[in-house]
Amino acid sequence: MQNQQDDSVMVRVEGLSKSFTLHNQGGIRIPVLRDVSLVLRRSECVVLAGVSGAGKSTLLRSIYANYLAEAGSIRVRHDSAWVNLVGAAPHVVLDIRERSLGYVSQFLRVIPRISAIDLVAQPLLSRGVDPTAALHRAGTMLGRLAIPQALWDLPPATFSGGEQQRVNIAMTFARDYPILLLDEPTASLDAENRQAVIDLIIEARDNGAAIVGIFHDEFVRTAVGSRIYTLENVRKAA
Repeated sequence: MQNQQDDSVMVRVEGLSKSFTLHNQGGIRIPVLRDVSLVLRRSECVVLAGVSGAGKSTLLRSIYANYLAEAGSIRVRHDSAWVNLVGAAPHVVLDIRERSLGYVSQFLRVIPRISAIDLVAQPLLSRGVDPTAALHRAGTMLGRLAIPQALWDLPPATFSGGEQQRVNIAMTFARDYPILLLDEPTASLDAENRQAVIDLIIEARDNGAAIVGIFHDEFVRTAVGSRIYTLENVRKAA
């Protein structure tokens, strides 16, 4: 395909369609995405826009392979090769998530007794990073996101919602993912911590990451966005 020869292209979504069936409502089918196509390149941050229900989060989760597409393809660049996530084997999807595709959701799921610094360092350790270097990187990221050092050895399950979200962000940004999917990363943050996240996103973008995200905060959208991609609302019962 033409744009797959362009080394700057990291993600290519073509003809993507997705709907949900409500089995407890008589099998009502709710279309969410219809024939969506998107190209994502290095060093850009694409802001997903559209009314509530237009499928912004569904698109992100489809790119992350949490949702199986009904039609179309989702190709990502992984180890200099193209992989279609639609229909990819589970072990391939896990490997892509491990090394190429980072995702920040609005919620943090943690193991109750795992400390914040170990939680952030764990993905680095799983990639073979030296433990000392991994903990240093984790501490640096937690510090940048204003998590007090006194909390680093405590489990994030005891933290406030905003602190948990910042730990969530630290887990992804501690690693240099070439592709980042961001679902409202600043939703529960105050202005100061919002700016810290903005700075991380801009740094990642300027260092070559291909980023696509949902940012309802106009200030954040303006600060980090390279361009806007608007989804049409196709959510009608069928």
